[in-house]
Amino acid sequence: MKNPILLDLPATLETARLLLRTPQAGDGAIFLAALSASLPELRRHLGFLPWVKPDPTAESAELYCRTTYIDYLQRKNLVYFIFEKSSGQLLGAAGLYRIDWTLPKAEVGYWSNSATTGQGFISEAVLKLIDFAFQELDMRRLELVSDEDNLPSRHLAERCQFELEGILRKDRKAEDGSLGSTCIYARLAL
Repeated sequence: MKNPILLDLPATLETARLLLRTPQAGDGAIFLAALSASLPELRRHLGFLPWVKPDPTAESAELYCRTTYIDYLQRKNLVYFIFEKSSGQLLGAAGLYRIDWTLPKAEVGYWSNSATTGQGFISEAVLKLIDFAFQELDMRRLELVSDEDNLPSRHLAERCQFELEGILRKDRKAEDGSLGSTCIYARLAL
């Protein structure tokens, strides 16, 4: 395989309702607004979301956008903000993380703006990302990791045809000190 940095990857992907685009310099304000609306839900799963700061600021949000774009350019993680085409609203993000270009495989991750959940936006974006990963990047395996107690995330994994491969029982400590379990899902190229 050629060096991943030499791959010409699209900065945008589209579905019928959505525009997925890489975070850019200047996106910090819209990211902070969507993140702030979602913090109560996201805080429950901080062990899976190391990028979530307990008290995000305009500076930390802008820094996230810029470093995420740098990761995209270096082909370390391929993260896309999810925008509704009709309103332009930031709905969340979906990306390919911890990419192993030698196999190739990646972990699918996502988050949703809590103000817009339940409308199928994140599932639609994840399915587009899966198609992109298998068809354009020739990924052989995609993994999805979820907190055992995060039922919406687990249901999304199943709707997107990931299979539960196992549960790592009591493998991490939650913010309150309790032990939590991790579900490992995977989807293989056809």
